[in-house]
Amino acid sequence: MSAAIDERVTDEVEALEAILLDDVVVKREDDVPKSIETVVHPSTGDDVDQQFVCVTLEVKLTSKYPDNSPEVTLRNPRGLDDETLANINSQVKKKLKECLGQPVVFELIELIRESLTESNLPSGQCVICLYGFTEGDIFIKTQCYHHFHSHCLASHLIAGKKYYQEEMDKLPNWQQMQAPPYQQTCPVCRCPMACDVEALKRAPLPVQSITAKPFSLTAELKALQTKMASLLAHQIAKGGVVGMGDTGPPPLTITSPSDNDEESNATSSTAPEPTKPEPRHNGQNGAHGNHSNENSTPGSPQTRPAYRGPYRGFNRRGKPGRRSRGGQAATR
Repeated sequence: MSAAIDERVTDEVEALEAILLDDVVVKREDDVPKSIETVVHPSTGDDVDQQFVCVTLEVKLTSKYPDNSPEVTLRNPRGLDDETLANINSQVKKKLKECLGQPVVFELIELIRESLTESNLPSGQCVICLYGFTEGDIFIKTQCYHHFHSHCLASHLIAGKKYYQEEMDKLPNWQQMQAPPYQQTCPVCRCPMACDVEALKRAPLPVQSITAKPFSLTAELKALQTKMASLLAHQIAKGGVVGMGDTGPPPLTITSPSDNDEESNATSSTAPEPTKPEPRHNGQNGAHGNHSNENSTPGSPQTRPAYRGPYRGFNRRGKPGRRSRGGQAATR
């Protein structure tokens, strides 16, 4: 350790590593501590499943720390709304002023832990139903520290698996065999997770969804409807809404190979029989007639409907009735 490092900083870092073990990360440059990072959870004893909130504390040590205050950042809050997070930040700034001139990292960890313990109930809304979390709600915390009502998450996972199966049924068999199996993911961050859907389904509905007042069209909503209708009319007049008042070409439609096959079958069933070439008679065919009668075949591009099947490039060998690589009709 360099002699230029303040002994107070050295003692603090050693104490943090001895107490927090692997839960603290100390970043060094040339053996000089530059930043300290740790994830702070509420105090729940050994019951980790009851820790519903957390936040990452990052402390960047300045060159004159602890005589100068370090740079403190709270990152990746989980289960905390903006108001709770702002309150914690305010307490951190106050603690930095009180402890100026002495190591403060451990004090900050304890301060944040106490605040999280008092707010150890997910704040904000369930992103599935948009109702908040109240007393009596049964909710679940994912491995990525996102919270949902158990009943809402069950409905989301059931709908997601149903949509996955519908999309799989549209694929050919060889693609279905190569496709990965269905994987449950977090509705917020898409991290993989594993939940017992049947157990989640047995949970009751969110309390606020039952006790919420019936919907009524208030004056505020009516004013908002009028404003949005005026905005929509302006967008239509400027051509900003596709499909309404648009006299131009239709928008691009993305189809699957099965759609092309169905359209091709429907076209071929209603298309007229291709005309056969008339026999050649001397003196009755013009300059263009000689080429068309000699080289044309039944179902040539001049008489058959436009090709809508799979990509032609998959079969490039010349066959009767199809074009070869040279662009002429293949003959035997």
